[in-house]
Amino acid sequence: MPQPSIDPPLINSSNPWATTLEDLQQLFDCPHTGAVTTRTSLLHGFEHDSKIHQHTFFSPHDHSLKPTDANDGCVPAVHSASLNTLGYSPIPLGTYLAMVSKILNSNIKRPSKPFIVSVTGSANAVRECYQKIQRAQGLIENPLCMEINLSCPNIPDKPPPAYSGSSLAEYLTVLAKEMKTAGEGRVAVGIKTPPYTYNDQFQTLINALLASCNPTCPVDFITAVNTLGSSLVLADIDGSPAISSATGAGIGGMAGSPLHPLALGNVRTIRSMLDQHEQLKCIDIIGIGGVSDKVGFDRMRSVGAKVVGVGTALGREGVDVFEKILGTA
Repeated sequence: MPQPSIDPPLINSSNPWATTLEDLQQLFDCPHTGAVTTRTSLLHGFEHDSKIHQHTFFSPHDHSLKPTDANDGCVPAVHSASLNTLGYSPIPLGTYLAMVSKILNSNIKRPSKPFIVSVTGSANAVRECYQKIQRAQGLIENPLCMEINLSCPNIPDKPPPAYSGSSLAEYLTVLAKEMKTAGEGRVAVGIKTPPYTYNDQFQTLINALLASCNPTCPVDFITAVNTLGSSLVLADIDGSPAISSATGAGIGGMAGSPLHPLALGNVRTIRSMLDQHEQLKCIDIIGIGGVSDKVGFDRMRSVGAKVVGVGTALGREGVDVFEKILGTA
């Protein structure tokens, strides 16, 4: 199906700064975002515990942490990296769909501006998520898309499904069946991948996508990449972690400027591999990872990202960062 137009090709990624109605309203009202992505939700919400689900910003040069008096939205530029041990949003999918409806009934009207609703869960739960979003689309003028987060590194005992060929196949099989039922009026669907670090991981993704084509691929876009797991920032030389986590080790997902080279490599590799197969050429890529200025935006576009997403820089600078990235500030 034709992809909804995202103009300008700059959006927020699914992240903590896209959690509340206020967050989403600001992102929608911002003239420098071409679409709005919600924080990843489950059908019934995620049990958030502020004692173990945390985030911080740090300097990639000396690992110093953001000043204690610096709130999100005004973090010094030197602290250009982030670490989080967060899970998914505590807000359930149904509430996000109600938020989207409320925003679209607000005074500022941009009927062509899409919402990308990020979801996760089991394959069957994702099927139900899709059905809910499809029904919501029938009542909403603006285009809706569904992003399936298969890449969160912070859920204990649940490795990211996008690293596993069999897990990917399970989700894609469910998607393919739903696409046939929905027909031409279906919402666009994407999958969010983790950072891949060697060829077999990329090939696993491509093989799964090819196997799902019957005759066309059920995936319209790939969001690459999520945070890099197994990362640690220390609060002190005694080895104590900067933030907490479910295990107490403070090991979580890293993002921001240190992730940028790996994200660029993932986007270029995935784009190149998709283009080798006629059935997959039409899949677009949303490139995410360490973009905080126009140069980073241009780099991400040059390696094959049709749209560029921003996470850490949004948390550091607030929505004004999008104007800066587009070079219009």
